[in-house]
Amino acid sequence: MAELRAVTVDLDDTLFPQSSWLAGAWGAVAAVAEAFGFDRVSFRADLVSFAAEGSDKGGIIDRALLAAGVDDPAPLLPALVSAFSGWAPSVLALYPGASEALVRLRSAGLSLAIVTDGNPQIQRSKLTALRLDELVDHVVISDELGGRASRKPSPVPFLRALELCGTCASDTVHVGDRPAKDVAGAAAAGMRAVRVRTGEYSETPDRTGDPAPWATAGTFAEAVDLILS
Repeated sequence: MAELRAVTVDLDDTLFPQSSWLAGAWGAVAAVAEAFGFDRVSFRADLVSFAAEGSDKGGIIDRALLAAGVDDPAPLLPALVSAFSGWAPSVLALYPGASEALVRLRSAGLSLAIVTDGNPQIQRSKLTALRLDELVDHVVISDELGGRASRKPSPVPFLRALELCGTCASDTVHVGDRPAKDVAGAAAAGMRAVRVRTGEYSETPDRTGDPAPWATAGTFAEAVDLILS
């Protein structure tokens, strides 16, 4: 891979455990729910339980309200969703070795770009808490490029990252945890991808019909070892 000029990197569950952010976010939501008369401890437990069923299912706050006996969650949702999206911890921790791995990539002369999906307010608060602005050159949040339609596996955020890095697909590799989003999205943009097995989707198999990753690694730090070898 001597021709490599840039690396793009997923954020959630690739560079840091998304669960660490969610733990605080659910606490913030439960605190607001308490102001509406709900038991904070049991409401938070419901949020955590529904989230554990899989983040892709969505409607976690709605389901917690229904479980608490609310017939029509709609009037309460704005305040609770605002608490969720407004949760901004001052500090979050990267996975062990991730910071050093990013420094190694930069020291090798490679451009670095984060490519992430989600509410821009939330994603930028994570970047600040993780101090990632100091470790990467560019940040691409797909929702800022066209809403949910631009989320991975759309090639749109990857192509934007290539533009910002001044590179092309053949000399850039993406690192991410999700086969159906990171690997497939990178392939749609003509890029290679290294899959890491961390976070919520660590045990998800590569699905038949999905593009295969160029390589697989246990962690982001191990992925960087492969990239630089």
